[in-house]
Amino acid sequence: MFWTRELIARNAPVRRRAAPPPGEPPHLDRGVAAYLGLAIGDALGATVEFMTPNEIRQRHGVHDQITGGGWLRLKAGRVTDDTTMSLALGDAILATGGVEATAAARAFDDWMRAKPVDIGNTVRRNLVAFRQTGNPQAPASEHDAGNGAAMRVLPVALACYGQPEKTCIFANRAQAHVTHHNVLSDAACETLIFMVQDLLAGRDPIDVERRRAEKLASQHPVFAYDKKRCENPSGYVVDTLKAVLQSFFATESFEDCLVDVVNRGGDADTTGAIAGMLAGARYGLEGIPRRWLAALEDTTRQACERQAKNLLLQAGMQPQASPTPA
Repeated sequence: MFWTRELIARNAPVRRRAAPPPGEPPHLDRGVAAYLGLAIGDALGATVEFMTPNEIRQRHGVHDQITGGGWLRLKAGRVTDDTTMSLALGDAILATGGVEATAAARAFDDWMRAKPVDIGNTVRRNLVAFRQTGNPQAPASEHDAGNGAAMRVLPVALACYGQPEKTCIFANRAQAHVTHHNVLSDAACETLIFMVQDLLAGRDPIDVERRRAEKLASQHPVFAYDKKRCENPSGYVVDTLKAVLQSFFATESFEDCLVDVVNRGGDADTTGAIAGMLAGARYGLEGIPRRWLAALEDTTRQACERQAKNLLLQAGMQPQASPTPA
């Protein structure tokens, strides 16, 4: 089902990826690029979050600069909960040596107490419940199919790189079920984790689509993304994944992928963050526009670079602990 560029307005030139420095594993370059891509997509999309495509065209033409603003009135280069919650999870993984549910819940609770610039309703509700009960697993709910767990999966993908798929699934559910205990959320999170890991390993995107995205749509037909272009995607994880997969598989550069997905509007910081994560893993550091890297807040950029390297180094040094699945 390789998604063609028929629904993409802009033609994307193919850009060659430069080789990483001598002695540095190629997956390390791509892992850092994935984390920076997450933050860049978040910062780019935040400006147009909750706007429709028509509103974006009227105000910005094509939105392709990191300018801040938006409903959150952010300074240029600032990120939202997509990036800061990922960094909180990554810190917990590094501190404990693996993905552990209670450690993840405490990290998220500390993050919430620090008054983040934004927080989703499902995340807030289930973290308040954790404070009250001490139980790091939210009850299973068909109503908790938002994208709040999917937006923060990158630290799990990096920490579990090279590990068996079953280990990755258990690790993801340990963190995801703190706030989003839902079958569709799990399916989206696990697909994204495996896509990132495949791309870090240098797999061809056509093969990644067949192995991961088509499999997701086959197992859960609601995720089928090969029909109508998904405009104005909501925070429903199905809408998020449809928009991201369409943009990712229909473009051939980091920049065109992100510009396409954020100009769809809707929950643009999260679609931008997830698309940026995948595109970074695909195109590497050389594929990221210099102007976007320069616009990203220095502290965020440094935190993303440092954490990506440390998570991948930790993954290579010791086996990933396998939390017991719910």
